[in-house]
Amino acid sequence: MKCSLSVESEYVELAVEVFSMLADATRIRIILALRDQELSVNHLADIVDKSAPAVSQHLAKLRLARIVLTRQEGTKVFYRLANEHARQLVADAIFQAQHTLSNDPAHHRGDHPAPEAIR
Repeated sequence: MKCSLSVESEYVELAVEVFSMLADATRIRIILALRDQELSVNHLADIVDKSAPAVSQHLAKLRLARIVLTRQEGTKVFYRLANEHARQLVADAIFQAQHTLSNDPAHHRGDHPAPEAIR
């Protein structure tokens, strides 16, 4: 299959599924937490201020969607992003949200890195 950004792309429906998977504040926070490191469920739960079972359920969905990968070390499971695309999607969504609130969003002023710098 060839990657295509045309309106006839065979990936449009799959892209909709990706957006659907990311349409949850806890999942966005999990991706933000994982953007530069791998973390355990308990550590993620502390960071996103949710219970470990709730975070575990979100991670299971993200894993099924191939957005996160796991690594087991003894009895602990560590999660990391599968690739840079989820990180970039979330960064772009945050930057787009900034545009809805300001004509001069922070990422344009240099207060935060530009979208292409978040990799």
